[in-house]
Order: sequence, then C-alpha cells, then structure tokens
Amino acid sequence: WDHARRKFIEASKAAPAKTKGDKVSKADVAIGKIRKLYVIEARTKDLEPEQKKAQRQTLSRPVLDDLKIWLETNSRRVPKDSLTWIAINYTLNQWELLIGYCEDGRLNISNALAENAIRPFAVGRRNWLFSDTPRGASATCYSLIETAKANGLEPYAYLHHVLQHIAAADTLEKIEALLPWNMK
Repeated sequence: WDHARRKFIEASKAAPAKTKGDKVSKADVAIGKIRKLYVIEARTKDLEPEQKKAQRQTLSRPVLDDLKIWLETNSRRVPKDSLTWIAINYTLNQWELLIGYCEDGRLNISNALAENAIRPFAVGRRNWLFSDTPRGASATCYSLIETAKANGLEPYAYLHHVLQHIAAADTLEKIEALLPWNMK
C-alpha cells in the first residue's frame, strides 16, 4: 500500500492550501481511509499468521470494501489527469494486488522491506550494463550476489554452484536454470 498511499500524499500536497472551514481534499480522505488499514496492521503485528489473516478478514475487509466504493465513486468526480485522479486510478488498477495481503497472514501491508533490499541493485543497475572492464565485471558479480540474497540463497554457495556448472550450460534453458530464482 505504500505506493498507493504515496500517490495520495503527492496529490494532497499539490491541492490548494486549505483555510479554516474548507473541506478536506479527496486525497486527504483517501489517506485517512488507508491510514485505518495501517492502524489495524499495527494492532495485529505480533499475531500468528492465521490469527492475523482472521483479523484482516474481520477488520480490514470492511475498510477495504468502503475504500473501493469511495475510489470508484470519486474516480468520476475528480478532474481527469489530476494527481488525485491518477492516485485513484492507480489504486483501482492495482486493487487485486493491494488486497492480497488480507489472504495471507505472512504478507505485510507494506513492501518497504523488499524495496530496501533491492535498492542497492536498482541504484547500481546502470553501472552494470557493460562488463568489459574490471569494474563492470565486479558490478556483475555484485548483481549476482544481491540477487542470490534476495532469493534466499547463500551467496558463496550459489556462486560456487554457478561456476561449477556454467561451462556445461550450452543452451539458454541451462543458463536460465542457473539464475538465482530458479535454484531449488
């Protein structure tokens, strides 16, 4: 939900300054509804996955149902291409993915941990386009190590396995079998 919420925060910041007595912006309303989901998550963070799933079904589902109705209604009421419209439509387009955490107590409402884990890779990706230099080769190794970590593999054991089998990988399928996400 972090990306969806962030889009509404951007829309709220861009909204005209509010004076006392003015109505709350639609972006602020959405932020408030999304905040309820995070409050529920904070209360259930120490529960076992099955208990967390049950609490989400009981507490978060009604908030999500209300939010979806609100989004669908307001997508027709805000100017097209406004930041609020963009935020609403992004959320509606991602809806099935956004509500997936309610079906599995092991999932988190936020993907911040995953984003932080891949940040070194994302930041360095441009530097790794070419490995015809020692720095490029080093960057490629770094990429493999970070990807192995992201896939739950021990980097040394993974690289050892790849180096043992890469010479025999004479087809695309054999090379793809050596990628971290294909390791068993």
